[in-house]
Amino acid sequence: MEEIGQSMSHDAEFPFPPDEAGEPAGADAVDRIVGQWRRERPDLDASPAHVIGRISRLHWALEDGLCRVFERYDLGRGEFDVLGTLRRSGAPFELTAGELRESTMVTSGAVTKRVDRLERAGLVVRRAAEDDARGRLIRLTDRGRELIDEVVAEHFRNETRLLGGLSEEERSSLTYLLRKLGRTLPRD
Repeated sequence: MEEIGQSMSHDAEFPFPPDEAGEPAGADAVDRIVGQWRRERPDLDASPAHVIGRISRLHWALEDGLCRVFERYDLGRGEFDVLGTLRRSGAPFELTAGELRESTMVTSGAVTKRVDRLERAGLVVRRAAEDDARGRLIRLTDRGRELIDEVVAEHFRNETRLLGGLSEEERSSLTYLLRKLGRTLPRD
């Protein structure tokens, strides 16, 4: 990954020379915000906002772009997540509520609400676990499997479109850096 740092030798935050107005080439709203903080509070290091601000803005933009696909199928992100988790678990496309909760990283109440909605829509069914009378298993119905197969294909096409401004090499570098950041964030 050293080639990334070498390609940014002009300035770590603005790798391209300034334009005729003196603004860094390619400057965006985050650059302007950081510049304003530097002007107003030069005693503070505002540089983390270059990363955090962009990740936040990208999250909002990507969330909007992704949810448009889900909405076409009358699904929310949460319902898509449950259906996708069941589908990628492999045959028989069935998990306990606890396994769903762990895989989707939401509360048990949130899983219950999502499963309730999907069950009413005929996309999943619940049944008692054979080895635990209190335990419930959630399984994709044939209709649920057909739907998630269609939605996930469109979802991945949409993700490819959303990342269309990056080359394969840039996507690989970004994947590496985001994974590294995710591993180094404090776990409170």
